[in-house]
Amino acid sequence: MAREQTYRAGSSIEDYCRACKTDRDHTVIAVDADAWPVRVKCDWCGSDHNYRGGPRIGAPQAPQAPRAPEAPRAPERTFMPPPSDDLESVLRRIIREESGLTAAAPAPKWRGGTLVLRPAGGQGQEKSWPIETFFNKIVMVRNRLRTLEQQVNASDLPDDVKLKLQGYVTGCYGSLTSFNVLFADEADQFKGSGGD
Repeated sequence: MAREQTYRAGSSIEDYCRACKTDRDHTVIAVDADAWPVRVKCDWCGSDHNYRGGPRIGAPQAPQAPRAPEAPRAPERTFMPPPSDDLESVLRRIIREESGLTAAAPAPKWRGGTLVLRPAGGQGQEKSWPIETFFNKIVMVRNRLRTLEQQVNASDLPDDVKLKLQGYVTGCYGSLTSFNVLFADEADQFKGSGGD
């Protein structure tokens, strides 16, 4: 079947979310050389996974091109999650939305690439991973550092202890700036003491 729609990181697509156990809107994290989704992140629960081919509930069909915006609907006022969601996934979603932790996209030149660790002198076997796997780990470290920084700032610790802990977090950001080359968007990158 010919694919008329192409995607890029940040695009929206519907897919089956195993964590939610239903079809949900997802954000595309990585695409292949044909601009077809490879890795997506559920907009509801935040779990990221390989693209599963589109919605599974109802008649099987290929993913549709993004629809024209519908008339604005009144926001849902109920906090009760659908029965398939547990409290933990709802709390994770709320915390992620409130703290501004979002999925980051890798720079186009790294998508589909491979990270290879090769021992010196040809001794032992080399180890390789898809760059997207490594990139997702880096994004998780970045998000956890941001959360730690927010927790330190909101804590009741004495100011001198807060400053010391904030210095450690800033130092971690600075140590991780080497990985900024992987990010597509400069706003997603690590900033050390020289950044804002």
